[in-house]
Amino acid sequence: MTQHAVLDNRAHRELRVRAEAGANLGDGVMATLTVPNEFRNVQGHFPILFRREVDRNAFIAVALLGFESGENLFLNGDRWDARYRPLSLAIQPFLIGRPATGDGPGQVHVDLAHPRIATDGEGIRLFDTDGAPTPYLDQIAERLGDLDEGYRASKGFFDALDAYELLEPFSLEVTLDDGSINSLVGFHIIDEAKLRGLDGEALGALHADGHLMPIFMALASLSQLSALVARKNLRSGGG
Repeated sequence: MTQHAVLDNRAHRELRVRAEAGANLGDGVMATLTVPNEFRNVQGHFPILFRREVDRNAFIAVALLGFESGENLFLNGDRWDARYRPLSLAIQPFLIGRPATGDGPGQVHVDLAHPRIATDGEGIRLFDTDGAPTPYLDQIAERLGDLDEGYRASKGFFDALDAYELLEPFSLEVTLDDGSINSLVGFHIIDEAKLRGLDGEALGALHADGHLMPIFMALASLSQLSALVARKNLRSGGG
């Protein structure tokens, strides 16, 4: 259950947010949304995979955090064990709201039912005593803007991947050191062979539209799969 409201410095003057990491705070997820304009930051830490959203019949990109539902191998208690946190997690419990038409400037909304809303007087303030945004809220607003811009621009990216048939199904079966098997199914990756087969005109068009760099970043991110398996082995072995 969610309870979205437009963030207001009068109604929410005393509101505080828990900013630490934690499975009970919304971080206990196997994968989280990422957008092409943050692929450069994501690829150094997490594999980037693509998944078709059945209800929308469209693809999204996700940063892979684990191999099982609810598993985040980058969580160590209340500590985030990576130098980068994907925007879709870093902005919780905030989101951008727009009119029903989808047009017009976005507003910062807050989910008042989110577990990150502090109820015990702890947490980080959003507004100071005069009602001015705190540095924390300024940072959240910047991240929201980056995520919103990336999400709205991602349709062109996925249209290009579709036009050049650059996505291929991907599955992975991982046998851990303890003999257990983890399987990844239902994802796609960039088809490197088809990318290599594109002519100069096609590559030029992808570059001109700003799509070539995120494609390369997504491919580079696949090197993080082995590191993720290593994390899983440590976790499974009690490390």
